[in-house]
Amino acid sequence: MENRISPLELRLQRRFDAPVERVWRAWTDPQALMRWFGPAGTQRVLLAETDVSVGGAYQVGFVTADGGEHYASGRYQEVERHRRLVFTWAWRDTPQEVSLITLEFTVDGTGTALAFLQAPFVDEATRDGHEDGWSGAMDRLAGHLAGAD
Repeated sequence: MENRISPLELRLQRRFDAPVERVWRAWTDPQALMRWFGPAGTQRVLLAETDVSVGGAYQVGFVTADGGEHYASGRYQEVERHRRLVFTWAWRDTPQEVSLITLEFTVDGTGTALAFLQAPFVDEATRDGHEDGWSGAMDRLAGHLAGAD
């Protein structure tokens, strides 16, 4: 009997009071990413570069409250403008731990529903740390979208 461990995944659902075009731009435009990216307590976004095309690369970097600098990068796997964005994710410090992030954007009245999926994770602690980070990032994104572009 084969012992199978299901991949650890993180799923988040958020609704933003902004049209899908603005939410998409927040995830894909470097200038927009510079305004919100990072977990709660992010002091400053240091870097945001995107080539939003299949096979295109991106990288982001930010400073957290403890002064630590964190960088992540990857490549876009699927790009369906205003609908779906799929990209690999790896931290500079742990490049061997690659996961896949899938974002699905859906018009929800005058706002946007965003479905977020990231998998796999090496263990539950890593997944839980990402859940905390991404939840804070979604709050920062909501604040950015509530302001003027």
